[in-house]
Amino acid sequence: MVARTYGSAVFGVDARTITVEVNVTNGQHLYISGLPDGAVKESEHRVESAMKTARFYMPRNKVVVNLAPADIRKEGSAYDLPIALSVLQASLQMEANDLDRYVIMGELSLDGTLRPIKGVLPIAIQTRREKFKGLVLPKANANEAAIVGEIDVIGVETLKEAIDFFEGKKLIAPLVVDAKEIFETRVNAYDADFRDVQGQENIKRALEIAAAGGHNVIMIGPPGAGKTMLAKRLPTILPPLTLHEALETTKIHSVAGKIGKNGSLMTIRPFRSPHHTISDVALVGGGGNPQPGEISLSHNGVLFLDELPEFKRTVLEVMRQPMEERRVTISRARISIDYPANFMLVASMNPCPCGYYNHPEKECVCGPGVVPRYLSKISGPLLDRIDLHVEVVPVSFDEMTQQRPAESSDVIRERVVRARTIQTDRFRDRDDIFCNAMMPSHMVKEICVVGAAGVSLLKTAMERLGLSARAYDRILKVSRTIADLSGSPEIKPEHLAEAIQYRSLDRDGWAG
Repeated sequence: MVARTYGSAVFGVDARTITVEVNVTNGQHLYISGLPDGAVKESEHRVESAMKTARFYMPRNKVVVNLAPADIRKEGSAYDLPIALSVLQASLQMEANDLDRYVIMGELSLDGTLRPIKGVLPIAIQTRREKFKGLVLPKANANEAAIVGEIDVIGVETLKEAIDFFEGKKLIAPLVVDAKEIFETRVNAYDADFRDVQGQENIKRALEIAAAGGHNVIMIGPPGAGKTMLAKRLPTILPPLTLHEALETTKIHSVAGKIGKNGSLMTIRPFRSPHHTISDVALVGGGGNPQPGEISLSHNGVLFLDELPEFKRTVLEVMRQPMEERRVTISRARISIDYPANFMLVASMNPCPCGYYNHPEKECVCGPGVVPRYLSKISGPLLDRIDLHVEVVPVSFDEMTQQRPAESSDVIRERVVRARTIQTDRFRDRDDIFCNAMMPSHMVKEICVVGAAGVSLLKTAMERLGLSARAYDRILKVSRTIADLSGSPEIKPEHLAEAIQYRSLDRDGWAG
C-alpha cells in the first residue's frame, strides 16, 4: 500500500512543500530516495526505535520512502515524524483519513518524544499559502508557528500522541496566538536605556543622527570610554519594528534556529555583536548547508563590530557588497539563496594599539608609523560606507557623579521617528529607499541642495581639513538627516557644519 504525507524544506528564508511517499511491498530493507542527506538516511533507526516505544513495529518487508521532488536535496532530521506516520499508514498499523491534509514535521528521539526543529515560521507561512488544513509539529515549536494564523497548529510531544490525533483517539485543540497583541505588548521591551549613560552628550547626538537617517557609524576612542555601552543602546532609539518587519526578522532567526524553546514573535530590533575571530562564512552566511550569517541575523537591526581593526581583512571586505545591496546571495551549483541584510553597521575601535593616541591625559606609547599602519587595516572602500566618524573621549569624574537625570531612549526615539516620517514621505515613490543613508549619488544632488553659504562652507572644509572626495556625499546625506531632525525643509550652514565634524578619519594628519 502507498501512503502519502507532506513535509517541508527550507531554502533561504522561504519553504517548499515536500511530498513524503511510502510504499510497503514484498522484499526486504528500507530505502530512502529523493536526495536525502546523512541525517535523513539515519532516520530509519530513530523511526524504528520510536515505533517500538509506541508499541508499533517497522515492517520487515521492502519499504521505499520517496521525498519528492526528488531533484532537491533534503537535509536535517525533521522528516522523522512524516516518515514514521507514512510507514504506519502504508503498513496498515494506523488508519487516518486526513493525513494528507496536514504538513507534518518533527525529529524523533529514540523513546518517541519529539525534539524542536528549525525554520518553523517559513514552513507555517508556506502551509497557509498552499491551503493545507494545518501543521503538526513538536509542541516546543507551536507558539512560533501559531503566529501565522489561519491554519490549525497542532503541537504534539510524542509519536504516540501524533498517531492518536490522526486516528481520532485524542482531540488536540489548535493553538491560537494573537500575533498583533504579542507585538503590541512587547514592542520596545528593551533592558537598556540611554538614561543610564552619564555624559557623552556629543556621542548620544551622533547616534541619534545615525538612527534618524539609517547611517552607519564608527566610534574611535580609548578603552573604557563607553563605546560598547553606547552601541548596545542604539536599538532602543530606532523606530519600533512594524509587524511586517517583526515577521521578516523572526523568519531569519527561525531558519537559523535562534528563536529559542517556546519562542514566538521577535518584537525588538536585533543587536548582533560577533567576536573578532569570526570567519567569512559565519559573518555573511553560507556553508555546506547554507545558513544565514550575522549580517542577515542583524536584518532590521544593528550589527556591532567591536575593535574593528582586529577583524580579519577578508572578513571586513566581504561586507562591502551586502552593505550596498542590502542582501546576501549564496550561490551553489544547484541553488542560489538570497538572505536579506538591511542592517545598520556600528563599529568601534581604539585609535592605536595601546589605545591612548589623542587621549587628553594619558600618553600614547606606540612607535612612529604604528598609528597609520593600525588604521590602514580598515580599507578605504569599507570606510567609504560609514557615514559618521565619532571621536569618543573618557567621561570626567564630574559627569559621572552628576545627579541630573539623562535623557531617556523614549524621548530620543520620538525625535528619530519624526525624522523618519519625513523621509518616508520623501521617498514614498521608491520601494527600495527608506531612509537618507540609502540615497544613491544622483538622488543626493537632487535632494541635498545647499545654498551659496553652504557651498562656501563645504569648500572651506574640503580645503582646510583635507577631506577626501568620498566624504562629500556623506556630509550631504548626514546634513539632510540633521535638517530632518530639526524639522527644516532646507539644509542650512549649521547643519553642514555639524555633519562636517563627523568625518574624523577623512582629515589629513588625523593619524599623525
